[in-house]
Amino acid sequence: MQKRDGSTAVRLAAFGEFLLRLHSNSGKRFVQADGYIPYYAGAEANVCVLLSRLGMSTEYITRIPDNDLAATGLQQLKSQGVGTARIAYGGDRLGLYFTESGNGIRPGRVIYDRAGSSFATLQPGDIAWSSALTDIDVFHWSGVAAALSASSAAVCAEALEAARAAGLTISSDFNYRATLWKYGQHPATVMPALLQHSDITVADLDAVNVYYNIETDKQLPLEKRFEQCYEQLRRHMPRLKTLAMSFRRVQGNQLVYFGALAQDNRYYYAEGFTVPQVTDQIGTGDAFTAGVLFGAMNRYPPQRIIDFAVACGTLKQSIHGDWALMNEKEVTELMANGPSGRIVR
Repeated sequence: MQKRDGSTAVRLAAFGEFLLRLHSNSGKRFVQADGYIPYYAGAEANVCVLLSRLGMSTEYITRIPDNDLAATGLQQLKSQGVGTARIAYGGDRLGLYFTESGNGIRPGRVIYDRAGSSFATLQPGDIAWSSALTDIDVFHWSGVAAALSASSAAVCAEALEAARAAGLTISSDFNYRATLWKYGQHPATVMPALLQHSDITVADLDAVNVYYNIETDKQLPLEKRFEQCYEQLRRHMPRLKTLAMSFRRVQGNQLVYFGALAQDNRYYYAEGFTVPQVTDQIGTGDAFTAGVLFGAMNRYPPQRIIDFAVACGTLKQSIHGDWALMNEKEVTELMANGPSGRIVR
């Protein structure tokens, strides 16, 4: 992957909803909560943060209200090196979501409060895409952006048409969230037309089934199911060059996090890592996606791309909040040495 002018300093823009996450404190359930810890979030913002921390140039494109909650979030994005000059203002509220932690016995839970947000009410024409994508080489978005409203899905289509016309590399994340699709359209009637533009995509087997009705043999290992999925998916996504997926497998009492990548009709697998403890699982997939994009933007060999991405997703699970607050050295040390409980001093 390279800049359209032939140089190597690749720039990425990501489009999606900026959110405020409120997390029930002290591991308490919603019904017990006596306080919430705030984190700023959003799938595409999460990708930008990690890519910026890894040294890549990023611009975040969204629509937010003109108030102090949004301004505080923008300040935090800027502190991570993310470009915010192309963000639009409008609407009345920042989208929210609430989380409570799982603990290995029961799952974590998410409650969304995003209806009527500044992003959900975004309309075609609200963002001047020709200027928003100036000097950009890679455009990234996810299925969450199209799930919120018919108008946000239409803006996704508008953005993708502009990105394709400008000759950008297009990256997508399937990111299916069942509880968000409330505006009367089934995802299968919306997503294929948007995903067809993708050069790079990160997906999961369940989302592929929802969007395309693609089935894989559940009796087979996940690696073989990945291969079955790729063979079928590329018939629907004619521009697809790279497909990546991350997986979790329980072995005994331990979680193993690993991944797979298909590129140029060849398959690559990262054995991954045993995760001894999960601090915060939310944002893991976005860290994995950022790792895939980092590898692609730096022209890594395919095996290196998937190894790096799985290390990013693994390390994120040790960090509170949605943002993968890590650097390249920490990722490569994990790749070389595996998880460590030692103290660095």
